[in-house]
Amino acid sequence: MIHRTAADWRAAKAKRVLLFGMSGLGKTHVSNLLRDAGGWFHYSVDYRIGTRYMGELIADNFKREAMKVPLLRELLMTDSVYIASNITFDNLAPLSTYLGKPGNPDRGGLALAEYRRRQDQHRAAEVAALLDTPHFIERAHDIYGYDNFICDSGGSICEVVDPEDRADPVLTTLSRHLLLVWIQGSEANTADLIRRFDRAPKPMYYRPDFLLEVWNRYLDENGLTEAQVNPDAFLRYGYAQLLAQRQPRYRAMARHWGLTVTAAEVATIRDAADFTELIATALERR
Repeated sequence: MIHRTAADWRAAKAKRVLLFGMSGLGKTHVSNLLRDAGGWFHYSVDYRIGTRYMGELIADNFKREAMKVPLLRELLMTDSVYIASNITFDNLAPLSTYLGKPGNPDRGGLALAEYRRRQDQHRAAEVAALLDTPHFIERAHDIYGYDNFICDSGGSICEVVDPEDRADPVLTTLSRHLLLVWIQGSEANTADLIRRFDRAPKPMYYRPDFLLEVWNRYLDENGLTEAQVNPDAFLRYGYAQLLAQRQPRYRAMARHWGLTVTAAEVATIRDAADFTELIATALERR
């Protein structure tokens, strides 16, 4: 780890951290807090995915839908309108919308083959965006003068790395440049995330083998064909299973590559000084 002790961390002129864990436990909140306080550069992996690596795919999908509307088709064909994604650090809906949901097309679902194709695109984009992190560390310093750097990773980071492989190229690269910190949720946090997801299911990334396992089990248990699947019902069915299978992968990342703080601890952070002390405490107890 680049910061091995609490003393090293406190004394470091350049503090560099990557936060990982389930979406909804405070990664983006803390990153925004540090950026807004000044002195920290905020690198959002999901934003990078949705702009640099999948921005054209997202915009083309919008245009494909717009071409189905006669008025918009005419305007697009004459370059009279411009369609683009308005993705931000706090609004990643364009990326989620493109990922989509598998199931009945009359309910907004995608054919499984198309859904898997988009999942593969997301995996490649996430790996590339993670590997871009060292470039942005240099860019933040050379252009903007930032020494401190916070990487706000996506919840699916554990799906695109092998935390048990000491030669994993993504984790090796990241650990050379940043301190990897897992925000560990409690059972209550998980239950709350599931309740929130039930109210508004959103597209998620699945490892290919796990996706097929959950998909086939859902079809078998409900006696459905692909075209009969309610997309939101499938996402609700798979979400808790997805969270459960991610936990040991997050834990292995923290054990082999970084350290752990709890969501309850993160919720107490009010400023950069609180964040510094929390990381110091985590290093002391590691």
